[in-house]
Amino acid sequence: MTDVVVVESPAKAKTINKYLGDGFTVLASFGHVRDLPPKDGSVRPDENFAMDWEADERGNRQIAAIAKALKGAKRLYLATDPDREGEAISWHVRAMLEERNLLRGVDVQRVTFNEITKGAIKTAMGRPRELDMPLIEAYLARRALDYLVGFTLSPVLWRKLPGSRSAGRVQSVALRLICEREAEIEIFKPREYWSILAQMTTPAGAPFNARLTHLDGKKLDQFDLNNQDKAFAARTAVEAGQFSVTSVERRKVKRNPPAPFTTSTLQQEASRKLGMGAQATMRAAQQLYEGIELGGETTGLITYMRTDGVQMAREAIDAIREHIGEQFGRDYLPGLAREYSTKAKNAQEAHEAVRPTDVNRAPEEIGRYLSDEQRRLYELIWKRAVASQMQSAELDQVIVEIAEPTAKAKLRATGSIIAFDGFLKLYTEGRDDDAKPGSEEEDSRMLPPMREQDTLKRGTVSADQHFTQPPPRFSEASLVKKMEEIGIGRPSTYASILSVLRDRDYVRMENKRFVPEDRGRLVTAFLTSFFERYVDPHFTAGLEEQLDDISDGRADWRDVMAKFWGAFSHAVAQTKDLKISDVIDALDADLSPHFFPVNADGSDPRLCKACGTGRLGLKLGRYGSFIGCSNYPNCQFTRRLVIDSKDGEGGETLKDGMRALGTHPATGEDVTVKRGPWGLYVQQGEPDPNDKKAKPKRTTLPKGFEGDTVTLEQAVGLLSLPRLVGMHPEMGEPIEAGIGRFGPYVKMGAIFASLDKDDDILLVGMNRAMDVLGKKLASVRALGEHPKDKEAVLVRKGRFGPYVQHGQMVANLPRERTMEDFTLEDALPLLAEKGKMLKPKGKKGAKAKPVRKAAAKVTAKPDTVEAAEKPAAKRAAAAKPAAKAEAKTKASAKPAAKKKPSAKIAASATAPVAKKRA
Repeated sequence: MTDVVVVESPAKAKTINKYLGDGFTVLASFGHVRDLPPKDGSVRPDENFAMDWEADERGNRQIAAIAKALKGAKRLYLATDPDREGEAISWHVRAMLEERNLLRGVDVQRVTFNEITKGAIKTAMGRPRELDMPLIEAYLARRALDYLVGFTLSPVLWRKLPGSRSAGRVQSVALRLICEREAEIEIFKPREYWSILAQMTTPAGAPFNARLTHLDGKKLDQFDLNNQDKAFAARTAVEAGQFSVTSVERRKVKRNPPAPFTTSTLQQEASRKLGMGAQATMRAAQQLYEGIELGGETTGLITYMRTDGVQMAREAIDAIREHIGEQFGRDYLPGLAREYSTKAKNAQEAHEAVRPTDVNRAPEEIGRYLSDEQRRLYELIWKRAVASQMQSAELDQVIVEIAEPTAKAKLRATGSIIAFDGFLKLYTEGRDDDAKPGSEEEDSRMLPPMREQDTLKRGTVSADQHFTQPPPRFSEASLVKKMEEIGIGRPSTYASILSVLRDRDYVRMENKRFVPEDRGRLVTAFLTSFFERYVDPHFTAGLEEQLDDISDGRADWRDVMAKFWGAFSHAVAQTKDLKISDVIDALDADLSPHFFPVNADGSDPRLCKACGTGRLGLKLGRYGSFIGCSNYPNCQFTRRLVIDSKDGEGGETLKDGMRALGTHPATGEDVTVKRGPWGLYVQQGEPDPNDKKAKPKRTTLPKGFEGDTVTLEQAVGLLSLPRLVGMHPEMGEPIEAGIGRFGPYVKMGAIFASLDKDDDILLVGMNRAMDVLGKKLASVRALGEHPKDKEAVLVRKGRFGPYVQHGQMVANLPRERTMEDFTLEDALPLLAEKGKMLKPKGKKGAKAKPVRKAAAKVTAKPDTVEAAEKPAAKRAAAAKPAAKAEAKTKASAKPAAKKKPSAKIAASATAPVAKKRA
């Protein structure tokens, strides 16, 4: 009798089962076991926000497995992830088991652990608790809010703004931030300014540069020298002067180390330093959290990666401080441990920061066990955590003021040197995406020794022209940072929000920056015009605060929902009488600078060039938006928007439903999505007209990949299948993933195992591959190669017992033998002596033959050999009456029709005749 533990992932289940031992059965829920059905009415505000939950096939399968394991068990430990989603999954599992009356006499307890290590698991199991109902209610409120906003706003969008996809509570606010930044860039007017830089030399002959700061006794502002004439006049004034040092100011500055990573800072730094997107970062972090094989044991390398806390456990801090003292010396260890608190709005700080589970696992030591992405991310996390407890860096900053005798022209030189590197010896924080270039380099320059009254020798004086730059577009890192500052979204949602914006074709990526598509700008303009409050960042942040109040037990979730729904449903009701002309006018006014930018020659950008008199404006058609002429139908000029000529990230829509994704990075060939007789597929290159036998590489789009959203990267990955997943740790054989006739699969040698519809063929890893192969290996085993043709000889578990198979030849195992102890040496003589050929299911073009009822099962299943067990004589005797009956039936059927009866009809016709003769 064992206790049952439920976790989220199968990889985690396997590891934890090893730690807990034989007294526990650890199973995975594979994430959420049920969710709100994607249809109207799943949340009912009129019934106090009652919700309907629905489990899919996988959820029901996992609950059935948990129910089976619970038979005879005394305790059920719900050990899903330590966050709001994890608490909700545990609640769903318990609710589904209670609905089936499977928890009678079972003690249900909740346990959480921040890291997957033996010590952390053992500690957690000794400190069980009840489910956190305020946290679950916060989840219910968040889920209901997202559902109601999406299922209420999206239909309004579809009716009033054709061509739009969907709206979301946080997704729409993030899209608004991107669109408003783009609008700032479009209306930005650069301003000219100049800087004067003089090359100087000390009495000792050491060169350095100084910048002009004062002219004619007045301090220069940025735009005081705003044209060439003023700049050249200032340059002449500097060239005419004799300069000396008037003051030298030295000061020590301390630079403190940054805090350990939260989810958002990890995503930002991984983007800046490693070039990894939010999804790639979280995927690699998940793998590091779930663990890798070290010394024959799966070990988690980092703590839980969805967190907004920056504090670390005391034992972790002590271990890191000890490591710093041993590896870097006592000078690099501050007297007291550093304590951090987050500045992010609405931060929960319920969990530790992201840190290594054991500081002694240095990146250079375990890097060989990790993939390139895992290694780089682990090194980043490890260095940041260790540096956070190191001594501050000390810098000597020097500011030298220089002037000529009349003090009409003054210059300044700045620089700094590192007096003590401190944490900089290990870690330097990446430069902010929105930081202005130049200033940091100037401050970090080293200056030669100088003293007051030193006479300086002037060299070349340069006047450099500059223009102000528009605010930069958001990168993934800077958008996550902005969302965190405002207080919208949560650590577990950042990556999915950015993904949804791309999947809906609301934005595209250019040079790793978000650029809004016209579709996204139209949606944002519509929502800000008619639902301004609900896409306001401050309102959304205030709603997040109310959700936090619910999770802390300070507010009732139904009261929060009722207050929101009353105002929101009223705002939606007001749009029922909204005319399309009102929508067009609002969008046209809002997006006029974008669709009709000012012409350089000053002419009217809205003047129709086709008819010369009409006014161009935004129009809404059945399939979306376009630019049209006011003189329609006399003038039929139209201009499609970018959303119509582009479909997805970097892909142009082609005729006949085809879509170009770009060029293959290795071959330079075009990669396209096409529609064939059996569905969508991706193709590399085009057929060669001079070589009809040469065909371009193609592969079917598996379930989960949509033709209008698949990216070039995904297509290249599909075309490169099958791919090597890894080597089996015990058998040493390669495991591959690919797409076959019956869908995605993983393969080891001659053993194939199908993947679920939810598995991503491009991302499936060793843990998942070994899990599905393990189930398959329980029913099939490769014995080796047949000496005649080198084809695999397998032993399989069939409906009527185990059997051995070589190609189409099968033979039942003797009753006293089992699959486990059967060898190739046993199989070869058995196949030669008792082997029977499997009959094919039927060949194309073959005539239908009458089927004898007694032999019907021979072709029913290729993995059974039931027919081979019957003596040939008995089968022949049993076939005679049926054969005569068939002949009689055929003879009587001839006058009625020339067509021969089908095998099915013939088989059914023999039964009554045979019975009568008997």
